[in-house]
Amino acid sequence: MSDESGGVAYRIEDLAHRSGATVRTIRAYQDRGLLPRPERRGRANVYADAHLARLRQIADLLDRGYTLASIKELLEAWDAGRGLGGILGLVAEVDGPWTDEEAARISRAELEERFGGRPDDAAVADAVELGVLEPVPGDEDAFVVPSPQELAAAVELYTAGVPLSAISCHLRELRGQVEHIASRFLEFTTEHVFARYLGEHPPSDAEAAEAASLVRRLRPLAQQTVDAELARAMRLFATRHLSRHLATGQFPEEREGARTVEVAAGTMRAVERLVGAEHAAAFVTAAAERELQTRTLDRLATNTVHSNIVDEMP
Repeated sequence: MSDESGGVAYRIEDLAHRSGATVRTIRAYQDRGLLPRPERRGRANVYADAHLARLRQIADLLDRGYTLASIKELLEAWDAGRGLGGILGLVAEVDGPWTDEEAARISRAELEERFGGRPDDAAVADAVELGVLEPVPGDEDAFVVPSPQELAAAVELYTAGVPLSAISCHLRELRGQVEHIASRFLEFTTEHVFARYLGEHPPSDAEAAEAASLVRRLRPLAQQTVDAELARAMRLFATRHLSRHLATGQFPEEREGARTVEVAAGTMRAVERLVGAEHAAAFVTAAAERELQTRTLDRLATNTVHSNIVDEMP
């Protein structure tokens, strides 16, 4: 129906239908001061387009992760004449993509071909649960791949002999650790960079624009830092891991007759003080091989001298 000014007037049930909110939610918003009270006409409460617009704004801000308390502050600032443009620009910057990677689409047949050519519904369901694959609505034989790089890594691991179930378990464990790193990075930057924009009142448009610029500058730093530290850690632990296996003879197929040799604790402590714990196993292995080579050379030299003496005897 229309009001006397020609605008649209809604009953609460109509407003709920148009906005997607429930009648109970609309009344709760009114009680919290998020939504203006309706106009009273006789026995009826009448809502206008402004109420519908406000409900849509609240829904949008909730989707962006705002709490009702923070939404109330934003709306009060807007009603007082301070625009929401800067705030929403900052939200859009944070909500934007944090990678240059673009999603791809893959069919079920292509997926099966990349993973050995055999259907595996359990593995597909696991990948969907993890978000590695996203079903395409209306097409049960197609998937969206949010990160083609992640899927390619899984293919390489599978080709190298890692079971799909082990890959899924590894991803779950890795994801928990990476989420912890992301959380710590956000806490760190919030404390030292963004705290000045997060006071008791919403930032001004200028402050929000400045914060959005900082987000753009800091966005790649998390990944760059993790990449550098992961490379350092992989180099350290891969060398240590290989040295340990070489020292303990864990490659019998490559080193026939190799066996584990116990080294006195005091000797190992001395070696660790000399070259560091991460190089101790490699040092012991090299020292043993050097001693073996020295003794071999001594034996050969001794045999040669003995032979020459015998040859010179009359």
